[in-house]
Amino acid sequence: MIVLQVLINGLLTGGIYSLISVGLALILGTMRIINIFHGELLMMAMYLTYWLYLYIHLDPYVSVLITAPVLFGFGYVMQRVLINRVLAQPEVNQVLLTLGISMALINLFQLFFSPTYRQVRTGYSTAVLAFADVRISIPYTISFMLAFAFTFLLYSFLIRTFPGKAIRATAQDRQAAVMMGVNIATVNAISFGIGAALAAAAGSLLVPIYYIFPGVGFPFAIKAFVVVVLGGMGSVVGAALGGIIFGVVEALGSFFISTRYTDAIGLLIFIVILLVRPAGLFGRSRV
Repeated sequence: MIVLQVLINGLLTGGIYSLISVGLALILGTMRIINIFHGELLMMAMYLTYWLYLYIHLDPYVSVLITAPVLFGFGYVMQRVLINRVLAQPEVNQVLLTLGISMALINLFQLFFSPTYRQVRTGYSTAVLAFADVRISIPYTISFMLAFAFTFLLYSFLIRTFPGKAIRATAQDRQAAVMMGVNIATVNAISFGIGAALAAAAGSLLVPIYYIFPGVGFPFAIKAFVVVVLGGMGSVVGAALGGIIFGVVEALGSFFISTRYTDAIGLLIFIVILLVRPAGLFGRSRV
């Protein structure tokens, strides 16, 4: 029963990892750029969710309807104004730009809102469903279901809509997409905005179960990078499945080894995958 409990906890946590990671994978698959400040997008959404709850008592899960569009707009503008300028530049320039944005956002939030830890406690924050000796956290379950729903919506968008097909075409062959009349600049901006919106959704889902502080996005971003590598660089489907696998493996490692080495287990997985399968468990990226 204890192992079953650990597996369920890992599965529920993995759902959130998946939602964070698919946005990062979409950006990487479309633009071939590593977004270092992906975690800070999540952090911004968590703060916005906190303020919405504090001032107008809006439930964190409902606040997704606000945080996702707001961060979509932020991501869209950032891509147009900053990211677009370095797409044709060497990769080191891209990394330095996104790293600089990450540091700037963290320090700005520390300056204006202090490093104080904040928390939202709802009536269901500690609620659980009990089945025999297994206890399932209601907030984690809701977060998992919503994360699955958002991931499914993204997949449907990419498969069934014209903008989604344009994104996939751009990811597969940029030159061919241009020849077919795809506006690459618009596709890039939309892709970045969607990635930011997914990070925002994940941030809002984390608010009832996690502390909020300026550096909160960093550990989640690191795990998202591991998941993207695990699933296949830039593969949205691979990132979704990789998040589940990572969450379960992390939970089992924490149980059988020690919770003190949770982050180390994730980094060890990252190193092993790079050594054994550099293209990831599910192959090369094809959004």
